[in-house]
Amino acid sequence: MHAYANPARFLKLARWLTPALLWSGLLLTAGAMIYGLAFAPAERLQGETVRILFIHVPSVWLGMAGWTTIALASLAELVWRHPLAALAARGAAMPGAAFTFLGLATGSIWGRPAWGTWWVWDGRLTSFLVLLFLFLGYIALAQAVAREGGSSRVPAIFGLVGAVNIPIIHFSVLWWNSLHQPPSITTGGSAMSGEFLSGLLVAVLGFSLLFGAVVLMRMRALLAETQAEARLRRRAMQAGGQGELADA
Repeated sequence: MHAYANPARFLKLARWLTPALLWSGLLLTAGAMIYGLAFAPAERLQGETVRILFIHVPSVWLGMAGWTTIALASLAELVWRHPLAALAARGAAMPGAAFTFLGLATGSIWGRPAWGTWWVWDGRLTSFLVLLFLFLGYIALAQAVAREGGSSRVPAIFGLVGAVNIPIIHFSVLWWNSLHQPPSITTGGSAMSGEFLSGLLVAVLGFSLLFGAVVLMRMRALLAETQAEARLRRRAMQAGGQGELADA
């Protein structure tokens, strides 16, 4: 885990890994979207509206994966004091929030013809909405800590506590009565037709690669910002020291 704790070593890896993830993710996502819109059949009950699953399901998955990344990075920071853990958590927060919002929006659009309403306050939808608020809270807290120079352990603790919501989202359709359908893909198999399953798996992989590319890009930007601030502080201290010598 500490192999890439050195910023220079991390940047060397990220420089070639970022475009590899980005372009492969764009290719797979574009292929999945074309298949979902042009070639996937209409579903027997839901008709053409089922095509939105190729965006909705990957978005929901990456919203949950985004907070899981924050929680794991927070754990690495609190327990092992990994020097890049805070940057990884901050890097995952913004794309995680974006995918969470996209999952809520596409779910609402899908729910209108399927349920006859844009929104219902059931366990799955409510807990996923809470996830969006958690992302927004984490982003604001992390930015405040970075701006004011507080302890990075505060957002790390918040990231760990917020992880309690992830199993609630996952098991909500099993714990409470819900309009939302139960999981179609489990460890025991899939209840989804192969015509949809193959395209959906490609979409999930493509979106995941894009998520990884964005996280790396944000980590590189945050690292560059941190290094620039450190250089400015050193120059200010040196200038202050030289001024004191001149006065003496």
